[in-house]
Amino acid sequence: MDCCGSGYDEVFTERQARWLRRRYEKRGLGEPGRTMVDLVAARGLDGATVLEIGGGVGELHVELLRRGAARASSVELTSSWGAEARRLLRDHQLEGRVTRAVGDLVQDPGLAGEADVVVLNRVVCCYPDVVSLLAAAGSRAGRTLAFSYPPRNAVVRVGLAVVNGWQRFKGRDYRAFAHPPGMMHEVLEQAGLRPVVRTRSGVWTVSVLERADALERAA
Repeated sequence: MDCCGSGYDEVFTERQARWLRRRYEKRGLGEPGRTMVDLVAARGLDGATVLEIGGGVGELHVELLRRGAARASSVELTSSWGAEARRLLRDHQLEGRVTRAVGDLVQDPGLAGEADVVVLNRVVCCYPDVVSLLAAAGSRAGRTLAFSYPPRNAVVRVGLAVVNGWQRFKGRDYRAFAHPPGMMHEVLEQAGLRPVVRTRSGVWTVSVLERADALERAA
């Protein structure tokens, strides 16, 4: 399946992007984004560079910039979020501190370089080749990586089967996944990262990992 095929722009629409931006402006971050930002900020953000993979309208990296990060970059599979993401940056006067790219980082590694902090919020469940995605993310994390994922239980798997059945009926390529958590963490550990926090945030799990030498310096 081509992740950038017919399904993504139809599922993640401009209308949804407007709703997400307005919700953020009224209520702030929802879960699991709020938990992720708190956990990452607790490990130090002053002057850090951030890479958000699957950045959407950008509310997560906006919060990280407000909490002390210096610059951010975002790589997003669909162009549908672009107008609302740019509006959000203008509203917060952050245009000069964020760069955005549209494309598949696995297929086009040149879309983003290394950053101190890499974040993927509610992203791995939307990507079929999670091994390649997390390997790409892990190789770019200079210090910290945080990601969220759904549980792999019977209820979630039934729900995903319904969602994917509907997408198939609509003739779309998009599918959602509940990848095995152990396998995902193994990929990141092979990239030199070590788990430091794993916690529940609503129905999601948020994991934070750090590069081994960063942990040694902290000790």
